[in-house]
Amino acid sequence: MTDSIIFTSIMKSDSENPQAEMTFLGHLEELRWHLVRSVSVLMVFAIALFAFKEFVFDEVLLAPKNPDFFTYRQLCKIALWMNLGEDFCIREIPFVLISTDLSAQFTTHMWVAFIGGFVCAFPYIIWELWRFIKPALHKQERRYARGIVFYTSFLFLCGVLFGYYVISPMTINFLGSYQVSESVKNTITLSSFISTITTMTIISGIIFELPIIVYFLSKIGILNPTFMRTYRRHAVVIILILAAVITPTSDATTLMLVAIPLYVLYELSIFVSAYVVKKQQV
Repeated sequence: MTDSIIFTSIMKSDSENPQAEMTFLGHLEELRWHLVRSVSVLMVFAIALFAFKEFVFDEVLLAPKNPDFFTYRQLCKIALWMNLGEDFCIREIPFVLISTDLSAQFTTHMWVAFIGGFVCAFPYIIWELWRFIKPALHKQERRYARGIVFYTSFLFLCGVLFGYYVISPMTINFLGSYQVSESVKNTITLSSFISTITTMTIISGIIFELPIIVYFLSKIGILNPTFMRTYRRHAVVIILILAAVITPTSDATTLMLVAIPLYVLYELSIFVSAYVVKKQQV
């Protein structure tokens, strides 16, 4: 994809700036500096998060292990409000975190700093990517892509928050308290715990980019709102399967907590596709 963008921008000149045409090596040099700036910002955030170890781990990553975590408290309030009893009120998460490898805590610390740096730097990385792609677009294409950096960043960060506050705590509570026998105690390694949280949040952030993906697929004619409306019921089934895979809990309430936002994303994507098709017909 990057090569096609480079060659496209080489073959055509910018009507507003005739001097904007660059050689192939010039585009590679431009791409290199975009990558250098993106990695530099990522590293700045990573170093800052590495320095604030206590806050990152105690207040953020290890917080879902605490029964007083925000999500657990709200779930309990909702259950009581709906007269479902206290079955959804989490009083204890019965597992202990351990570190079995000599370097596990340090390597986990490094990994967390990198992932956190990527999440924090994501808007800037998308902006740098847009700055590289923008010269290869026609004026009309630039107008249609206006606000793409904001919407892409906003959806990704919303997905990360959804993964952190909804998917991760439900997964941790279910898997952390699941026992095949009372004689088998759960002692979870730190790397496994952190990997679960980071994986869930990043995957959720990527899934929330669905409207952006639909936007571009609609632009090139692969998707249209008629197709998405026709196969809406199939999409619902896929969403339920995806929600069941993401959250390995067995209760319907948790499944709906994940499936409903994903369905809203699908309906939003239909609206986005309809908007693109309407603009192209004008």
